[in-house]
Amino acid sequence: MRAGDEVVVPAYGSADVARAVVELGAVPVFADVDGDSYCLDPAAVADVVTSQTAAVVAVNRFGRPADAGWIREVGQRHGLLVLLEDEPGADPEGAELRRAHAAYLDGRLNGVRTPTPAVGHTYEQYVVRVPGNGRPDRDAFARTLRAKGVPCSVPVLAPVYRMPGLRRDVFLPQTERAVDETLALPVHAGMTRRELHKMVGACNALGGLLQPAF
Repeated sequence: MRAGDEVVVPAYGSADVARAVVELGAVPVFADVDGDSYCLDPAAVADVVTSQTAAVVAVNRFGRPADAGWIREVGQRHGLLVLLEDEPGADPEGAELRRAHAAYLDGRLNGVRTPTPAVGHTYEQYVVRVPGNGRPDRDAFARTLRAKGVPCSVPVLAPVYRMPGLRRDVFLPQTERAVDETLALPVHAGMTRRELHKMVGACNALGGLLQPAF
């Protein structure tokens, strides 16, 4: 890779990959993500490839694998180096318990959009969507859950293209919507069924007040 080469990176997630590209002297180009997986959308990758593009970096998001087959196909079509990365801090230990917790939540939560199941998903984070209805319901939802003793967090605070040193004048709709709507609920291996039940009750009491926007 030469200085000035373009490298396609996800617009949603950690800025680590884009910053690593900058440190190499290359130029990060942001592509939108798939609304179900939060990983790079292969069609969005194809849309931003130019004659200057040398590589694409796909990142597994929240424990869900990126669509490696499709991304590699796009890479081969355009003669690009394709790199597949895990998120920083990924922990394969306890994956089976997290999957069991996720399955329990999938069947009981309502009023929020639960993660789309996928082969190989290890649920490093259990990320739901809280519909916006034209206002920031996700943030109010999170505050109320915390007040009820349910820990939760906003997994991504801003698109990478709005972060310091990486700003670009772009607007990627799936990334923007994911930033506004996603909320990570706990599914760590040490959780008890009682804790999961409490979380379901708290979420459903709030979720029933929202009109799903999907």
